[in-house]
Amino acid sequence: MKNLPLILLIAVCGAVTGAPQRIVSLSPNLTEIVFSLGLGDRVVGVSNNCDWPAVAKTKPKMGTFWQPNAEAVIAARPDLVVCETFAQQKETAETLKRAGLNVLSLRVESIDQLFTAIARIGAAADCNAAAEKLVANVEEELGHIETIVSPAEKVKVLWVIQAEPVRVAGVNTFINEIIELAGGHNAIAPTVDQYPSIGTEEIIGCGTEVIIQSAMGTEAIADQQQTAQAFWSRFTNLPAVKNKNIYVIDSDTVLRLGPRLPEGVKSVAQLLHPELFAQTHKAGP
Repeated sequence: MKNLPLILLIAVCGAVTGAPQRIVSLSPNLTEIVFSLGLGDRVVGVSNNCDWPAVAKTKPKMGTFWQPNAEAVIAARPDLVVCETFAQQKETAETLKRAGLNVLSLRVESIDQLFTAIARIGAAADCNAAAEKLVANVEEELGHIETIVSPAEKVKVLWVIQAEPVRVAGVNTFINEIIELAGGHNAIAPTVDQYPSIGTEEIIGCGTEVIIQSAMGTEAIADQQQTAQAFWSRFTNLPAVKNKNIYVIDSDTVLRLGPRLPEGVKSVAQLLHPELFAQTHKAGP
């Protein structure tokens, strides 16, 4: 950092005290939290991957989720930076701290950690009441979904992260939490790895009733759906294949642990128990 211009170092070290007025977020789910807390007008930088709400895409870019640009962050003169704790962002956080910036590093790998992250951002931004309300709203919406699916039998779900080779979500993941909240049960037995690779024997033996595959890349979901159906068609003995319960879903609301989590859980629950949600809709106003 000694090569930075003196005027920039002065700006960095002269951080504003009190509630932050200039916020940088380096992770899409954290950006969603910041905006959901009503702090969007204070955001002066986001990662290239931050795309919700739509206005987030108009904010200055601070590098990618996997490769944040520390110099761009410093130049934005933030008085609060929120980031995650994996290696690349941890390294960036250390650089920013050495430059005198206020950095809040958050691990968000479970629903409980999501609630903690909301509370900590709320505390750091002096909006505790808004954070408490947001957590309460998310909990209420998740509880409502659980109430709808609770009478039904659990559906066996194989959640596929990657098709070739097949890699799935194990029980020690937030995806497993989503499966259970949606009225499902993970078709994979406990494993050492969070996202294990599995072979043909394990696939056939799991007896999954539903296969959910996370959409990847920029290819249209409809095209990925066709590819997935063709790939899984070889496993003719699986109930999911017999009953054509193979789904490719948009990853944004499901694989981002953020305020839109209930939307993602509901979309999964509707795949597992469509009849329950049809009944709910008919019973509504």
